[in-house]
Amino acid sequence: MNILIVDDHAIVRTGLRQIIAEEDPGISVMEAGDATETMRTLREQKVDLVTLDINLPGKNGIELLKQIKSEFRTMPVLILSMHSEDQYAIRAIKNGASGYLTKDSAPDLLLTAIQKVLSGGRFITPELAEKLVNAIDKDSDSPAHDVLSDREFEVLRHIAEGKGVSEIGEILHLSTKTISTYRSRLLQKMGLKNNSEIIHYALKNGIIN
Repeated sequence: MNILIVDDHAIVRTGLRQIIAEEDPGISVMEAGDATETMRTLREQKVDLVTLDINLPGKNGIELLKQIKSEFRTMPVLILSMHSEDQYAIRAIKNGASGYLTKDSAPDLLLTAIQKVLSGGRFITPELAEKLVNAIDKDSDSPAHDVLSDREFEVLRHIAEGKGVSEIGEILHLSTKTISTYRSRLLQKMGLKNNSEIIHYALKNGIIN
């Protein structure tokens, strides 16, 4: 089995490699730090599973997930992120991820998730399963941020964390004008007026702690 670990932090990739090697030395582990390196590896190497971070330079994890599933439809992708399930899990699953796990999870849970996904299954915690049921239940009230695009949601999260337009632009490699446009769109879609209301909403809905 060949696993591709996608994370922009070398120390995280090394740690994951060690955890996997200790459990099953027969698994070959490859690494990638961004979208370009990921797609090149997938096109050139045999890969059985991708573990994918959300925060990546340039194209983020959700966008990269879409690209992977578009080009390699059956490729299992396990999201391994610092962000809580409330922030990205449902979006990831809807876009084809085979599971979602936070980086503060115990190593044995990571190994369980990897084994389940490699065997063709999905790894979803009971909490996430309940959120997914609520999300597809037409009678349930969906949160306002569900109407946002993935990029709009990402801008919302950064604003809620107190970042300015210029800083967000640098992080996402986009112009300040583009970030301002995303901000205007999300405010309109969610019926919010300013950054203070964005922060209040994000805190109330668990988007930020």
